[in-house]
Amino acid sequence: MTDERTAEEVEATLRIGELADRSSMSLRTLRHYDEVGLLTPSGRTVGGFRLYTERDVDRLLLIRRMKPLGFSLDAMAELLRVADSLESAATPEEAAGIRTRLDAFIADAAARRAKLEEQLAMADEFLALLRAR
Repeated sequence: MTDERTAEEVEATLRIGELADRSSMSLRTLRHYDEVGLLTPSGRTVGGFRLYTERDVDRLLLIRRMKPLGFSLDAMAELLRVADSLESAATPEEAAGIRTRLDAFIADAAARRAKLEEQLAMADEFLALLRAR
C-alpha cells in the first residue's frame, strides 16, 4: 500500500486522531513514527489526511509494546522489516533465515524483560524499606 491511496481505496479507515485515541498515543508521536518510517499511513484523503487500517493499528500496538523494553527506533524498524519479510518469504530456506533473525529479536526482548523484572524487584524492596520506617 502506498500513501497515494484514497479513502475509497482503503478499507475500514481511521484518521490519525482516531488512531491516537485507540492507541493512547499522541498525535505528535504518530506523526513522528510516520516521518521515520515506522508507521506509514495506508492511504490519504483527498485533502491529504492520513488514513490507517486495522493492520496499521496492529503494527502500532507492536511498536508501543517495544518502547518499554528500550528498543531504539532503528531496532524497531529492523524488527518490523523482519516480521514483514517473513510474510513474503519466497522459499522455506528464506523463511528459515528470517525466522533466525526473528529469534534473535525474541532473545533480546526476553533479556530486556528480565532486566525490567530485576528493576521491579529492586523497586519493591525499596518500597518495603520505606514502608517499614
